[in-house]
Amino acid sequence: MRNFIIKLFLNSVAVLLASYMLHGVHVESFGYAIIIALTLSLLNVFIKPLLIIFTLPVTILSLGIFLLFINTIIIEIAAYLIGRGFQVDSWWWAFLFSILLSILNSILENLLKLPNQTISREKDVKIYDKDGNRIA
Repeated sequence: MRNFIIKLFLNSVAVLLASYMLHGVHVESFGYAIIIALTLSLLNVFIKPLLIIFTLPVTILSLGIFLLFINTIIIEIAAYLIGRGFQVDSWWWAFLFSILLSILNSILENLLKLPNQTISREKDVKIYDKDGNRIA
């Protein structure tokens, strides 16, 4: 839960930075940036997999480049759902916003080095030699 809140905050910062860099994307305040980050997270969990499944042949033929357009659709859906606090002027601005948002999220997460949630089982591993004596 803690990592989710940190990632949501980082995504909100990335949304604000990307909106300042692009003149065609307008975010009203940091509060709306948090709402945008939460909306994008929910859309990426529930809607994006369906879009990927429906457009799988095109995605395969384009070698995955069509996923950028799926991200653009997700941005446009979020702008429609949120309304006045998040406005995108055109599809090209949404396309550029999705690319810039991905880059900024990667940079911010690498700067903070969030802990991985995988469970390490190295402590449970026991190594024995051929005679049955424990080595490690």
